[in-house]
Amino acid sequence: MLLLGLLTTGCARQHFFQPDARIPDTAAQAAVGPDSARVTAGRHYRRGWSGRLLFGQHYRAAWAQPVTLPVLSLPQAAPGGLQPGKMGGGFQTTSMTLNGANGRTYALRSLDKDPYKTLSKFLRHTFALNVVRDATSAGTPYGAFVVPPLAQAAGVLHTTPRPYYIRADETGLGKASERFQGKVVLLEEKYESKENLVPAFGPGAQDLMESDDALEQIYRDGRHRFDQPAFLRARLLDLWLGDWDRHEGQWDWVAVQQEARTLYRPIPIDRDQVFFRFDDGLISWLVSKAVRKFRTFGPEYQSIGGYTRNARFIDARALNELTRQQYAATAAALQQALTDEVIERAARRLPPEVYRLEGARLVAALRARRAALPQATAEFYRRHAEEVVVPGTDEAERFVVERLSDSLTVVSVFSRDKAATLLYRRGFHPAETKLVLLHGLGGKDEFVLRGQVRRSPRIDIYGGPGEDTVADSSRVAGPRRMTRFYDTKRNNQVEPAPELKINTESGVTTHAFDRDGSGR
Repeated sequence: MLLLGLLTTGCARQHFFQPDARIPDTAAQAAVGPDSARVTAGRHYRRGWSGRLLFGQHYRAAWAQPVTLPVLSLPQAAPGGLQPGKMGGGFQTTSMTLNGANGRTYALRSLDKDPYKTLSKFLRHTFALNVVRDATSAGTPYGAFVVPPLAQAAGVLHTTPRPYYIRADETGLGKASERFQGKVVLLEEKYESKENLVPAFGPGAQDLMESDDALEQIYRDGRHRFDQPAFLRARLLDLWLGDWDRHEGQWDWVAVQQEARTLYRPIPIDRDQVFFRFDDGLISWLVSKAVRKFRTFGPEYQSIGGYTRNARFIDARALNELTRQQYAATAAALQQALTDEVIERAARRLPPEVYRLEGARLVAALRARRAALPQATAEFYRRHAEEVVVPGTDEAERFVVERLSDSLTVVSVFSRDKAATLLYRRGFHPAETKLVLLHGLGGKDEFVLRGQVRRSPRIDIYGGPGEDTVADSSRVAGPRRMTRFYDTKRNNQVEPAPELKINTESGVTTHAFDRDGSGR
């Protein structure tokens, strides 16, 4: 209550941000020439000793450190030049799309953030706004530029952002020019349409899209699938980097044709929260205890649950096939690929002045986290294995649950056409998995359960809006029924069995499946 009172009684600072990133040192500017500028990413994050004690040192020194960056020249920043496009809709960063040659598009984003719109209208005019604005200094301004060599070594697709300074008199960005003038920005190619396909995506690459479009394709029919081993590799890289903000909006996808199916390979984007440092002040330490996702990057993995909280939706859908052995093998492969040489080369992508401040600490933390990656991965797997979502598609499928023994239950999903193609198969162990959720989605789906055992994961069946059939001849010893069916009251065929508990209602609330994370 005391903290809440402090946040709501003071007033918001009217002029929080630096007016121009270029430092007011004429001699320093002359020394770097007309195509570059001496700038600070955010000298407004400097605080006295009392402010650092309460709110933390964070990366204040890196934000306030003068560095030399190129001045953005739209005709020269990409082959064929760049033209202003539409403004972005982000809540915190100033962003817009730039249009390049041959239909290619690029993202332009400010390194600094303003979380003004994330607060309620009441809090926007209180001291709370100062606090959340100041918390931006917990992120390193240049961390995104370190990631590409690490992702390349890990075998993870990636963007390649570049830093620039935008002159205070720049007018080439059209109506948005005033919003970008005097700012330090990040420029990177966007991977959201086939015009941006590059050879690095490999043979068979056909299209690029955002997560909502990829999810729509995957749940339309079974020939479209996540490349789950590739996604696991990307997620373990996230874990190693301490990148906790990996919700479904932080991914693009390349659609790759492989024989009769299309695989969707992940491209992580928006690396704003890598190497996050938050709990080094009294107030920020208290906040980190209340908000689990605000995990600090360091030699140890603070909380696997915190690091992965924002990605629960996409993780549940793109990692539901993989076994403990695959997790362990992927972690071991990353340990081999992310060598000391790779780490040092990546850290050197920091501006030299910032490397002198942060380079040694960053390299040491990455090495220590690499050594502990297998243990972190085991905990990551344990969390995912407890409750597993197995969705079908809008076509008709046959779900088969075989309770083979007290230690193994196998779930298989087949198409219900003449080919009866196997779409999914995984074995579950009751020591690891407590609940498996089967979602039929559209189509006339069939659910078949068999086997008599003493122990098994509970199976929850959500039929979806189509006419579904459930045949359960299985039995699990004990008083609790370990199979439950959720659907509407009508238009389903259910063979009653002692093991099956039926939950029905007239609407679809109990068996709706959130396809895109929007709550629809």
